[in-house]
Amino acid sequence: MEPTGGEAEFAMSKKRIMIVYGTRPEAIKVAPVIATLENHPALDPLPVVTGQHREMLDQVNTVFGISPVSDLDVLKQEQTLNGLAARLFAELEPVYRDLTPDAVVVQGDTTTVLAAALAAFYERIPVVHIEAGLRSHNLMSPFPEEANRKLVSQVTSLHLAPTMTSKDNLLNEGVDPEKVVVTGNTVIDALFHTVRQDVEWTDSALADAIAEGRRILVVTTHRRENWGGAMEGVGRALRTLAQRYPNDVIVLPAHRNPIVRQAILPALSGLENVITLEPLAYPEFTKLLEAAHIVLTDSGGVQEEAPSLGKPVLVMRENTERPEGVVAGTVKLIGTDEDRIVSEVSVLKEEEDAYFAMARAANPYGDGRAAERSVAAIAHMFGLGPQMPDFVPGSPGS
Repeated sequence: MEPTGGEAEFAMSKKRIMIVYGTRPEAIKVAPVIATLENHPALDPLPVVTGQHREMLDQVNTVFGISPVSDLDVLKQEQTLNGLAARLFAELEPVYRDLTPDAVVVQGDTTTVLAAALAAFYERIPVVHIEAGLRSHNLMSPFPEEANRKLVSQVTSLHLAPTMTSKDNLLNEGVDPEKVVVTGNTVIDALFHTVRQDVEWTDSALADAIAEGRRILVVTTHRRENWGGAMEGVGRALRTLAQRYPNDVIVLPAHRNPIVRQAILPALSGLENVITLEPLAYPEFTKLLEAAHIVLTDSGGVQEEAPSLGKPVLVMRENTERPEGVVAGTVKLIGTDEDRIVSEVSVLKEEEDAYFAMARAANPYGDGRAAERSVAAIAHMFGLGPQMPDFVPGSPGS
């Protein structure tokens, strides 16, 4: 049935909010925002994917029922950062001019985020930055993410900071307090939504390990700054742990990047208690985190997700833009030295007090209402409704 004149006029009057994302982590974190925008009477979401990741990105869109209005499909094998950025700028400009968004929403710190924000600024379109204000205070670590998020802040009209620490980072850089809202992290919204779903394990060895109640060390690694010798050391550390704890299981969903696989997988061959998998669909991955005993990672998002499920997180980095978990005690930075990795994991496996001190620490990252706060802030930017109070961990509204 065709819309009536009044319905068509109302649809035309809705603010067009374009959400540009390109990687699996971005997709997970924008999915709750897109769903909340769809339910807002005065905002119309326009999801646009760049395809910086491909299969992993498409998996998340399928899980959350997102149908992009445009897919730039910029992925090429062995593409440099400069080459990726150049393609993004070339592809984004005509999309902006064709769809004429009233605002462009980006999430996080990828090359997609930087290009989408800067291209929007050049078109004089307001930029909304989800997960704004994260800082490691080391421009080269993580690389290039730290530079990306700092640059995006310079052209952002509305900063959606996940925590008060992130807000303080922005204020210390001179951002107008009126343009910063503390929302909590939208990954917690996505996690709470998906972890309640039933899944069928795609790997029979993993299904057996979980059914038998074996202790599982979940490992994720992909950071660019860890490529090469550091990641090879991670592989050797995992081999030592597998041999030291033969009744436990190590589960590694292997990143698709061949540089990552070539560095870490050779050390793990022939070990019966190491399960290497293709990247898991997001619902299955959240269930894996729920089944984990310990999480060893260099990922940003996992630092936020695993504490929400009461899992100790050991982070294979020298610094983190998410210091809240370290302060709370649920996250510990351990770097990539192979001896230290073995030592820190062993402490959690063997010392019950150390394990529960991390497992029971309060999660500072969110309460499952970050998307609601984010959309309220976007609507408020256009004079279409009030803002919600800022997220405060442990408060009655959080």
